[in-house]
Amino acid sequence: MKMKDMKINFIVERALALFTARSINEVTVRDVADDAGVGEATVYRYFSKKQNLVKAVAIKLQDEIFKGYFDLSAKKTGYDKIVGFYNIYYKIFNEHSEFYRFVNEFDAFCINENVSELDEYSAGLEQFKEKFLEAYEQGIKDGSVRRLDDADTFYYATTHALLNLCKKLTIKRDLVKQDLGVDKAKEVKTMVEVILGYCKNPQA
Repeated sequence: MKMKDMKINFIVERALALFTARSINEVTVRDVADDAGVGEATVYRYFSKKQNLVKAVAIKLQDEIFKGYFDLSAKKTGYDKIVGFYNIYYKIFNEHSEFYRFVNEFDAFCINENVSELDEYSAGLEQFKEKFLEAYEQGIKDGSVRRLDDADTFYYATTHALLNLCKKLTIKRDLVKQDLGVDKAKEVKTMVEVILGYCKNPQA
């Protein structure tokens, strides 16, 4: 890795640490520069504006989550892989709920700042769908998974529902009284169990 690439990667790593510890809106480019031990001008030289830095952080986090969590090779049946796939959302919620909070803030930031050129981030999302479809297709072959009318739509509907639940539950303050006293991890687990119950072939 070239020195320039190493420096860029380090800046992105420090930005990721700051954004997840605090928030995207709260952290300034100067904060990132100070934490990385470089001048503010150096950060702007590599990223030109905060939007580009935030996008780079989102792509890095996406890549780290995929490589760190989404290895399903040890699972035997297609259904086992689907169980593993959806339980990863629950595992991340328990181990690194700040990741979901970042994604929630990233979505809002992109809307509020009219962020464009998200093709690389969007392309990275496809690898998660490919994992699901691979497990589903194996499950159809081995008979462990229910045949779906539209596997793509099922994937988007269930992952959006699960992701949005996780994002809502990582908001730092409870908004309404119904949020008080709720076991948030149990909510996520329940959603996962509902999805998995539907996926399983009742004849298996």
